[in-house]
Amino acid sequence: MIYRKIIIGGEFVDREEKIDVVYPYNLQKVGQVPRGTPEDVDKAVEKAKVGLERLKKLSAYQKYEILLKVADFLRSKKEEFAKTITLETGKTIKESRIEVDRAVNTITISAEEAKRIYGEYVHIDASPNGKGKKGFYFKEPAGIVSAITPFNFPVNLTAHKIAPAIAAGCPFILKPSEKTPLSPIMLCELFLEAGVPEEAVSIIPGFADVGQRMTSHPDVRVVSFTGSLRVGEIISKQAGLKKIVMELGSNSAVIVDKTADLEKAAKKSVVGGFALAGQVCISVQRVLVHEDVADEFERLMKEEASKLKYGDPMDEETDVGPVISVSEVDRIKTWITEATIKGARLELGGEVEEKTVFKPTIISHVPEDVKLFYEEAFAPVVAVKRFKTIDEAISLVNKTNYGLQVGVFSNDYRNIMKVIHNANVGGVIINDIPTFRADNMPYGGVKGSGIGREGPKFAIEDYTEVKVVVFDLE
Repeated sequence: MIYRKIIIGGEFVDREEKIDVVYPYNLQKVGQVPRGTPEDVDKAVEKAKVGLERLKKLSAYQKYEILLKVADFLRSKKEEFAKTITLETGKTIKESRIEVDRAVNTITISAEEAKRIYGEYVHIDASPNGKGKKGFYFKEPAGIVSAITPFNFPVNLTAHKIAPAIAAGCPFILKPSEKTPLSPIMLCELFLEAGVPEEAVSIIPGFADVGQRMTSHPDVRVVSFTGSLRVGEIISKQAGLKKIVMELGSNSAVIVDKTADLEKAAKKSVVGGFALAGQVCISVQRVLVHEDVADEFERLMKEEASKLKYGDPMDEETDVGPVISVSEVDRIKTWITEATIKGARLELGGEVEEKTVFKPTIISHVPEDVKLFYEEAFAPVVAVKRFKTIDEAISLVNKTNYGLQVGVFSNDYRNIMKVIHNANVGGVIINDIPTFRADNMPYGGVKGSGIGREGPKFAIEDYTEVKVVVFDLE
């Protein structure tokens, strides 16, 4: 069994009350961590105040060197981290290795960005009252960062919050998902080992009471959260006058028009729909396909999805592992039942192979008034719906409270440009799936999908404040 202590300002702390970590595949306990408290958050904040001052004394190059060390340490422990991720999340071992590689890249990019936090000369005399004055601005650390992360990418999404924070010179307090606290603690240990000032590093596994204290504490300046829209709305009310960055839910769509490469679109949609058992905020949940090519596309997609091997995530051959819990299995079964009662057709799957292994599922002719169409499924289920015109497809994309990313398969540039200009989303991916993300790109959404953007360069914008300096030379 894996055991990790919590970290409060670089100090390893134990607690009598514990949180059990359960392997989603067989529901066996595989690890344990102490359960943090709101009082732990208060202690971490006081430590972080010291950490902020210590970070300010580090040069950009020193922060760059420290973060490169973190990346090197993580690379050297890739297999250990990958196995821990699989035990916590249930994602396949192949997917876990990819996550570690991505986290190494995220931290490396953050190291590079530590040297690129620029200011700018300002023409103060461009204003009538600015004659004889010269000025410039620069960016300085915003302050203490409270970071809250989800279960599905416990290492890379953690890296996306804490590596840019250190690059910007901000101490962090991290609350990982109570389902997946082990690998985030392991990552924070590497930050300490690499030389991040001890007081700048805290990780406190816990529940809503810990999260509430982290988001409402008056000495916290930035709250960065990845999770559900419901929780995001709660945090926005708790946080008060703080900088808030939120990457929330989605209901990502793919548009396949009649000029598309259907084989490519089908293969990519299967990858995007069933990777991590569909538990990705930019999973392919809805495929909107032109009615002229819908029959052929559905045939190709079912054929491709039927090749997937599901089951034991530690098996090197497995493509689709379990969902995170039995309660999630029950929920998605209810959503599928709702859709089929209202006229949807179950084309593939829809069954539970083992306790938490849900077979890759494709449902066609999905009505617009069911949860599978307008809510976030977060499961290995893809809903297919037909459209007549590109304008109708765009309307269907926008007919949800979410707006993270959309994929478009088309060889008609007019249709592509229509989607680019009219889809109400944060990202449009052309001839690929919305599940695509490069870790250096600006990533985030509109509407219920969030506020702000991730990606090290763009996260640093939220972790810094602009300070202007003006000289009177007359």
